[in-house]
Amino acid sequence: MRLFCFQLSNELKKMFARKRTHIGFGAFLLVEMLILFLVHLPKPRAHFRHLIEENGYGFEHYFSGLTVALLMLMWTTFLIGALYLALVAGDVVSKEVEEGTLRMMLCRPVSRGRIIALKYISCVVYTFALIFFIGATTLAAGVCYKGLGGLFVYAPIEKIVALHETVPGLERYFASLPLLALSLTSVTSLGFMLSCFNMKPATATIMTLSVIFLDSIFRNIPSFESLQPYFLTTHMSAWLQIFVVHVPWWRLVEDYAYLLALDATFVTVAFAVFQQRDFKA
Repeated sequence: MRLFCFQLSNELKKMFARKRTHIGFGAFLLVEMLILFLVHLPKPRAHFRHLIEENGYGFEHYFSGLTVALLMLMWTTFLIGALYLALVAGDVVSKEVEEGTLRMMLCRPVSRGRIIALKYISCVVYTFALIFFIGATTLAAGVCYKGLGGLFVYAPIEKIVALHETVPGLERYFASLPLLALSLTSVTSLGFMLSCFNMKPATATIMTLSVIFLDSIFRNIPSFESLQPYFLTTHMSAWLQIFVVHVPWWRLVEDYAYLLALDATFVTVAFAVFQQRDFKA
């Protein structure tokens, strides 16, 4: 176990030493500043004022830093987060194959199963690190912009409208971060599986993004509303259910069981492909 942890730390150091690993962190900071600028404009403020006041609540109390932080989290993670997670996960195996470092690693007395496990765990660690970084920075930016206050939650696709006071709102915000990271682990798992196939890193990344974006597009077409339970992004959006006044715990368990089963399938396929590949050529 001690050796496994040492090897994992080396794998994480190798991952975070690459410049592209840090692009996602910097990109989110830029996007957060842009969103803060846009929500300060008169028309977006008027839109949120209408949404909050039509429910009979005070705009100044519920259009708070906590609300702005959640909005930034909702608007950015599924699109931009998927992009950078696909970029890192799609690189993790295929890039080392391309550079020839994986052949050197396989010359050592380390099993292929351990190598694939180390690489997948490092991708999952990166996923959680990125999401917690986004969650912390969006909250800090929101609080600096508007201060603490009530939390107004509006997610029209999921049919969620909810309001929470400051302390319960903060509790639900922090509870949503591990759930969001767990949802986006499915993007990481898909990118990781494709990275194990005989393809270029860019191809693995593009294919991962294509699957996620097409799934999201089809899910948002009104004619396909009856098919929503079959779309991956429907289950990935389950993290928003934590903001419902009476949390549907059974639905959360069902959605995350589906996602974890899908992750296990992706990793199993990745392991099988990696075991059969000939890296000498």
